[in-house]
Amino acid sequence: MTALSILFPIIFVVLAGYGCAKLNIFSTSALDGLRLFIFNLAIPVFLFISMYRADLSHALSSSVMLSFYLPVLTVYLFCFAALTLVMKKNTADSAVLSLASTYSNTILVGLPIIIASLGPEYGAMVFVIITFHSALLFGCTFLLASAFQGRFVTAFKPLLINPIVVSISAGLLCNYVNLKLPQALQEGLLLLAEPAIAGALLALGASLNNYSLKGAWRGALCVSVIKLIVLPSAVFALAKWGMQLPTKQVAVLTLMSASPLGVNAYLVARQLQCQQSVLASSVVLSTLLSVLTLALWLTALVT
Repeated sequence: MTALSILFPIIFVVLAGYGCAKLNIFSTSALDGLRLFIFNLAIPVFLFISMYRADLSHALSSSVMLSFYLPVLTVYLFCFAALTLVMKKNTADSAVLSLASTYSNTILVGLPIIIASLGPEYGAMVFVIITFHSALLFGCTFLLASAFQGRFVTAFKPLLINPIVVSISAGLLCNYVNLKLPQALQEGLLLLAEPAIAGALLALGASLNNYSLKGAWRGALCVSVIKLIVLPSAVFALAKWGMQLPTKQVAVLTLMSASPLGVNAYLVARQLQCQQSVLASSVVLSTLLSVLTLALWLTALVT
């Protein structure tokens, strides 16, 4: 299996979504309806049933969690310090740019690649890790952003009721307590979850049509280099040589961290009203460049 054979189906569906939006094949309301179905129903159901049926014996590991989150937090704080102390940016700008350098589009990009290259059984690792991904990085960003001015509870509340966080947590709890769901119900949930990955990739492609590289490509390039090269290199080094994890676990963690910037980081920038053009450009540029960098990571780790 080559990197191209793994990436091509994913890229194809993303490009199909971009083409549908660019050529107005689907109306804006139709695409909005697709996003609501995918992100509020299909993906949460997919995550719940996958977490419910997953073998957690190797997924719930402190060494695995540290191998991912320690480099993520280190890179985040290093970027924040460099931007604040060296480049003299205000804390809000620094926090948002640090978020852009570390927040991964795991569900839409990383998960399909990991399943395609390593197998669905490694999805459990992804599900466990990303349970805290958004809450941790968004929480740090809100706390460090001086422009936030005490509205932490208001902005942090959506993370606690986020469909992804809730569905993974519910699946994890049901798995842990060994709750027996009727087989017919499980089959129904699996059927409802089938369009999740393809629909998410299609929606991602359509969303890219809304963003532009104009005017902020230099900042976006710096963010993309850190996100696609520096961060996954740090995760790889700690997982392989620091924690000495098995080869496939190293691959999962590295591919997760090597995923491009997620669109939700741009929504945080909008909420804090800073660096919006850089974040929007970074979403596009990191997604485009990740085709090359993920191919290199896959070649080194999997193929």
